[in-house]
Amino acid sequence: MPGDRNDPYRNFRYRVEIEGIEQAGFSEVTGYDASIEIIEYREGNEIITPRKLPGLAKYGNITLKWGTTDSMDLYDWIQECIEGTVERKTITIIAIDEEGGDVATWQVVEAWPTKYTVPNFNGTGKEVAIESLELAHEGMTRTQ
Repeated sequence: MPGDRNDPYRNFRYRVEIEGIEQAGFSEVTGYDASIEIIEYREGNEIITPRKLPGLAKYGNITLKWGTTDSMDLYDWIQECIEGTVERKTITIIAIDEEGGDVATWQVVEAWPTKYTVPNFNGTGKEVAIESLELAHEGMTRTQ
């Protein structure tokens, strides 16, 4: 039936919430993924194909990009880490539907900044100055 169509969500309607940080918005969020290492195992009396066993779960680093403003919240976070105080935070990435409702949510736990990138500047450029922050973390779950 025509009313039962279930279109996928758009990748440009989202928001990011970082525990204790008031950063307004992000132009791009990339890299959040999960994978399981493969351990190959074979005993000498078995056929030539090894068994494949699950190993450690790994999570890719997340990169946040935003247009430079006067907000120093994310820079201050990595600066605290550089000075020896690594504060881990929960990050929530939320997909938003056409009506503005939350429709899919991923929660990232124990996140901390591992790399900060300053904007590139060009006297003849016309782009927005973009900062980025790469976050390491210890797990991701889809909660909605």
